[in-house]
Amino acid sequence: MTSQTSLMQSAAFNWINGEPAPTQEHLECRNPATGRLITPLARGQASDVDAAVRAAQAAGPAWGARSFEERADILDRIADGIEANLDVLAAIESQDQGKPVSLAKRIDIPRAVANFRFFAGAVRHQELPSHRMADALNFTTRSPVGVCGLITPWNLPLYLLTWKLAPALAMGNTVVAKPSELSPLSAAALAVICKQAGLPDGVFNLVHGLGPEAGQAIVGHPDIKLISFTGGTATGVHVAGTAAPMFKKLSLELGGKNATLVFADADLDKAVDGAVRAAFTNQGEICLCGSRVLVERSIYPEFERRFVEQVKGLKMGDPADPNTDVGALNSLPHRDKVAGYVDLAREEGAQILCGGEVPELGPGLEGGAFYAPTVLAGLSTSSRCATEEIFGPVVTLHPFETEEEAVEAANGTRYGLSASLWTTDLNRAHRVSAQLQVGMVWVNTWLKRDLRTPFGGTKDSGVGREGGRWSLEFYSESKNICIQL
Repeated sequence: MTSQTSLMQSAAFNWINGEPAPTQEHLECRNPATGRLITPLARGQASDVDAAVRAAQAAGPAWGARSFEERADILDRIADGIEANLDVLAAIESQDQGKPVSLAKRIDIPRAVANFRFFAGAVRHQELPSHRMADALNFTTRSPVGVCGLITPWNLPLYLLTWKLAPALAMGNTVVAKPSELSPLSAAALAVICKQAGLPDGVFNLVHGLGPEAGQAIVGHPDIKLISFTGGTATGVHVAGTAAPMFKKLSLELGGKNATLVFADADLDKAVDGAVRAAFTNQGEICLCGSRVLVERSIYPEFERRFVEQVKGLKMGDPADPNTDVGALNSLPHRDKVAGYVDLAREEGAQILCGGEVPELGPGLEGGAFYAPTVLAGLSTSSRCATEEIFGPVVTLHPFETEEEAVEAANGTRYGLSASLWTTDLNRAHRVSAQLQVGMVWVNTWLKRDLRTPFGGTKDSGVGREGGRWSLEFYSESKNICIQL
């Protein structure tokens, strides 16, 4: 594989038909921890998207005609390539996104490997249904959809791109992808890895750029038949408004304002540790983060004390330091948005139990987008800071009296992505889980993912499900064939 520097600089080009494709205009890709320029970034336009679509269409018939086994073998080789370059990719992801390099090594890059290995195995072992009638036999086949448009966010760049790309390729589709312009480097590296793994030219195409330019061109292109989008709810509304009238297959994984519910019978040590991890992993920049912590009043004082103490112990600093727990936010504008919510919390009467400020971290990090892990108390569960997605290292604590009150508060947002609850009462675990208006519930854990399960949310958290057979169905067209006997 080429050097880390070369891979970073490759984002100055799009990737079309298996090779770098220059653009006339460029953006800047900067390290959010230092503010320093990493590389110019290609600013793709509609013409670049059209060229990528043409390449994908040309490659489609041959790729779709390959057997599931042949495609799965290439997916496994891509996984091998990612795994072999774990350290390089983790460093790229950390410098580009701001996350601690230790987190990228532990979670992001291994998950990218797992995505390719899982879907390689899934297509090798998938079972297609058949239905016998008295005088006929029905059986179902799956065929590629065609050219798929994948649009991914800045918080988990490689993790989420591979989550979409692996099943799309496994089912025989070709792809035009646009990563976020705020963290595009690992996508550029992945294109090189795919080429080295033997993925045919034109099967995976990458167009960098801005959402209103390259992203809109992908969503509105008449020859792109499927859109999988992960990002903010407001943008998701626009994506749906463009794609739905064109009858594209559509999956939207949008925002979240997830609750962590802690009952008095919970194992307090585990609950505190789990709630801190859920709130501040990746600087709180995960759609599944538990940014509202609801605690039964009888244990609230002790929980608050332990929670704040553990948050204060998190080490914030240089993402390249393997001992760093909390890195930089992805950009200065996003840091300002997070700080604005804390200012709003002060106006709403919140107590700042810790954080609430831009930290001073020493030489080299003065221009970084850092914000101290912040714990807010004393706010209503209906306040803006407790119901709107902040997407940063900010969490609100709220006591509750009854199970009914906890469920009502947990459901009291326009989002419905996930929740976690902590209790040793199995009946309560079942009862409360059934009442939570979300797509996923974790009991006595958080972010424990089995790739066979459906992923997605309700309400303003999105439309559709991906994962396991749900992904295989989404990235294919089902056809029933009925044979008269």
